[in-house]
Amino acid sequence: MSSWAGQSAEQIAAAVRAKTVTPREVVEEHLARIELLDARVGAFRKVRAREALAEAEALATHPDLVRLPLAGVPVAVKDNLPVRGESTRNGSAATPDAPATEDHPTVARLRAAGAIVVGLTNVPELCVFGTTDGVHGTARNPWDTSRTAGGSSGGSAAAVAAGMVPLALGNDGMGSLRIPAANCGVLGVKPGDGVVPRELGGGWFGLSENGPLATTVADARLMLSVLSGAPPRPAAGTDRLKIAVSVRSPLAGVPVTKAWRTAAQEAGKALTGAGHRVEAADPPYPLWLGASALAHWTAGTHVDARSLDRKQLTRRTRTHAALGRRSLARVERGEGRARLRALLEPFFEEHDILLTPALARRGPAAAAWHERGWLRNISANTRYSPLTPVWNLTGWPALSVPFGVLSSGLPCAVQLVAAPHREAELLDLAAVLESLRPWRRHAPTP
Repeated sequence: MSSWAGQSAEQIAAAVRAKTVTPREVVEEHLARIELLDARVGAFRKVRAREALAEAEALATHPDLVRLPLAGVPVAVKDNLPVRGESTRNGSAATPDAPATEDHPTVARLRAAGAIVVGLTNVPELCVFGTTDGVHGTARNPWDTSRTAGGSSGGSAAAVAAGMVPLALGNDGMGSLRIPAANCGVLGVKPGDGVVPRELGGGWFGLSENGPLATTVADARLMLSVLSGAPPRPAAGTDRLKIAVSVRSPLAGVPVTKAWRTAAQEAGKALTGAGHRVEAADPPYPLWLGASALAHWTAGTHVDARSLDRKQLTRRTRTHAALGRRSLARVERGEGRARLRALLEPFFEEHDILLTPALARRGPAAAAWHERGWLRNISANTRYSPLTPVWNLTGWPALSVPFGVLSSGLPCAVQLVAAPHREAELLDLAAVLESLRPWRRHAPTP
């Protein structure tokens, strides 16, 4: 590994501001790592080598370089967020190839902070599914390339886990940041409603949030501060919190395997040792949760797909969108989400934080899932990720934190959830886990 590819965003930005290294040198080293690894990993749909180097050269002459929190930091952007001058393909053959005329607000904020966009990362078609594969490529888990990186921010998570970039931008509508983060052994932060600009199509009726993928809590905190426009907040010592540990699946009939249950229980024991009040307690998940999640999931896809040529969409996406048409009116009224929040609010009045497994089992094989039927995809997605969608429906903050290793050698992870406006508290608690059980920040290089 080169001297800068593999360093944290904080370290890179500090060195660029101090002029220990130039932005071009940093970008060159990360582009070299992408060239070395990405044929195997498949994280990127488009690498912006020439453009990124030109932007790095321009950044070196910035008059306020010392004030830029992400000075010279290479970032990857999920390919459903517009990047000026690049097409936004959203994992599909049906989307236009015309370049975007302006950056998405989150991309603009990253660039204003000094970050350099080195490429656009692979996603499943319309970012619907929990595996990242399709006409533009397959994103594989850098820890084991026979397994999926997850989805839908799979390319972004794989790029961070492989050390191709220190930070990546993704979004999360049913777990699309937390699922690939858990698969790939990195941090994935889904902010709560209104923290980070959304402005992404229909935004799946407010379920989808943009957020960071990083290898350290400090980097995730830094990137979230840039995305939210809030002043950077240093890590704080957490007060004694009341933490509920739940290893029960929110979806009836979908079990959580032993390794993932054990990870959550062990994380709870570690936090007990750190002085927190930890108890086993399950939120009152309703039996209708699965039906409500499916209704929102399909209705969001219906809205995203209705302006596209149906013939160019894959069979699984066409089926998903067609089902969403039937539930559209009910979803637009928002009644299910309000009802769910009312059910869960008393639990979060009694507990500060909820700790769960991040996934129910390891991710599926890296395969051509886009060529398979809808039911087979839904079954695979639901079986391994039943613990994430509920927090999109509530609109509350949640993050995935690496914790331990599975017997297969793949990373394991836990999920932390809190009531609205407690992102900083979640990150503080993640930092406690990071200090107690440090994780390997990058997958081994072959």
